[in-house]
Amino acid sequence: MTDNIRNPAAARGLRTSWLIACGAALAVAGGPAAAQVNGSAWGSYETPFAATSPWNSRPVGPKFGDFVIPKSDYYPSIAEGAWSTGVFLAGSGDAPVTVVGLPNSKGVWDPDAGVYRTVDIPRWPAGVIPASAADGHADIVDPLAGIVHSFYKLRQSEGQWMAAQYAWTRLDGRGWGDPAHYFQGARAAAVPTSGGLMRKHEIDDGRPLYRHALAMSLTYNALSANPTYVFPATSADRDAATTNTGKIPEGALVMLPPEFKVESIQTAAVRKVAETLKTYGAYVVDRNRGTPYVIYVENGSGFNLHRGGWNTVAAADLERIRQGLRQVVAVDGWVDGSDRAVEPEQNLNLLSMRGPWYRQSGTVSGNFETWEQAVVFPPAAASTVMVNSSGRSLQPVAWAIPVAGQAYRLRAIATGGARLRLQLRDKASGATLFDSKELNNDEVADFVWPAGSVTPVVTAIGGAGGGSTVRGELLRTGG
Repeated sequence: MTDNIRNPAAARGLRTSWLIACGAALAVAGGPAAAQVNGSAWGSYETPFAATSPWNSRPVGPKFGDFVIPKSDYYPSIAEGAWSTGVFLAGSGDAPVTVVGLPNSKGVWDPDAGVYRTVDIPRWPAGVIPASAADGHADIVDPLAGIVHSFYKLRQSEGQWMAAQYAWTRLDGRGWGDPAHYFQGARAAAVPTSGGLMRKHEIDDGRPLYRHALAMSLTYNALSANPTYVFPATSADRDAATTNTGKIPEGALVMLPPEFKVESIQTAAVRKVAETLKTYGAYVVDRNRGTPYVIYVENGSGFNLHRGGWNTVAAADLERIRQGLRQVVAVDGWVDGSDRAVEPEQNLNLLSMRGPWYRQSGTVSGNFETWEQAVVFPPAAASTVMVNSSGRSLQPVAWAIPVAGQAYRLRAIATGGARLRLQLRDKASGATLFDSKELNNDEVADFVWPAGSVTPVVTAIGGAGGGSTVRGELLRTGG
């Protein structure tokens, strides 16, 4: 049973037509790289995310902590069902659907935009069935848009789809949030529920392990209160800092150490999971109530360790894994899904174009579009100037907070003659500590992050004539 309490305060919109960039396929650990995995290229419905995604990469020479996941009210679990999720494939023939907020709500919470709204999904597959428990998880994969739509508390009533929360991620992306687009799925760690899922087509594929890291939840006595999350996670449960009593933060990778004897696992289905935990591990992405660990299986897979009644052998195997799991605290390196050495990218964009925006001049306002990650301006005869001084352009992701004295580079990414300007102002005095001036598309401004407490002020200037868009990329430079 999961207890996924989301954090609206930690939440901060994009109409996109990203195409899927397919990578080379995942190789069997120790075997040659292949062109595909399960017959599907990277960034596809069956094999989501890039080869370099943390989900599809495996550590080399992991080092482990000594904390043991404690026992709790129930046995550990590997299961589909009420608290897991379904993954549904959208196609070109599927009709659009508008998802509204739950009764007596302000709308569907969009953490990326930081607003409650209705959500228009352009292609909604038939047969979407949310998980039946309170979390109501469901992910919709749209390869035409290159997007995974991820819902929290999704349900249908009298033909109307409604949800508590919506987030999205790129199908060919990392499968994790970044500081700018920090919430990219319905799990507490801000990842889609399809990330790390044991998929239907993988259960009986004849392979000895799953070819990706798994998704895991822990309960209160295993999860850490400080820190509540670590890279690559960008969020955690709202009350984690006051209710967790363990030592493993969300976003942590847990594994079975090399000395763990997989042959001691008697249940074949559990042995395959154990092999995966020794090679890829599992990322902690959520919290549950009372179960030492839960590893999630796609709904509709038929996976059931206790078919016909309680399976004491499988339960003992799961308990043996609990005793063996350890948090990975350091690694010698990483190998991606195409069997190439890779360094996980932590220098990720810091600057979001989320609102609120106010129009300083012009006649037609530009608005933040989450699927574009940009301010989008409609056609207008004259330029429009939009200003955002709320401070919400920089989401305080713990592992990516700007550092005084560190060098950064701002780059404008614009179409239709739009321009971008960033100012950093001292919170106490209001004095301008940095001003990029107006940047045209692909122009950059280099600067050193100022000391003290600063407020970002972002200005988006729309082009005159046709429609235009503008966003920014703010990255660390130098050492």
